[in-house]
Amino acid sequence: MFHVTTIDTPVGELRIIGGERGLRAILWGAEDVARIASIDEEDLHEGRTPLLDKAVEQLEEYFAGTRRDFDLPLDPLGTPFQQSAWMVLRTIPYGKTISYGQQARQLGDPNKARAVGAANGKNPLSIVVPCHRVIGSGGQLTGFAAGLDVKSWLLDHEHQPRLIA
Repeated sequence: MFHVTTIDTPVGELRIIGGERGLRAILWGAEDVARIASIDEEDLHEGRTPLLDKAVEQLEEYFAGTRRDFDLPLDPLGTPFQQSAWMVLRTIPYGKTISYGQQARQLGDPNKARAVGAANGKNPLSIVVPCHRVIGSGGQLTGFAAGLDVKSWLLDHEHQPRLIA
């Protein structure tokens, strides 16, 4: 069983989903919960829990510009490769970006940039696991579940990101 609550943010609605072990997903507005393979719509129960209250508080602080890092128990499900890719995402500092190739190199194989992109596309914890901080090798914005305008907004919010050397 999972609990879900919805909050309004400067980039639209976010649905926050949590279970006993931690946050399972943060979805954009009307994004289909079916994107998260481990959750069925009938497993969701509307309502707040201490975990969801903490997540709401930290997301509100992030959007207010007073929080740079999240301190929440996370419980995303994914393949071992996806889990590894998502762990790298959690190491990208606030206000910085890396390329998909840099992320692949951190995982030990510079030839897996496309696989990294696919894993990032399955990231169920938007913003908290900051896949928006990964950009193309030439600095261009590329795919993002909420759209490139939201990705751009998030990066601008984090104050002029630069590639990590």
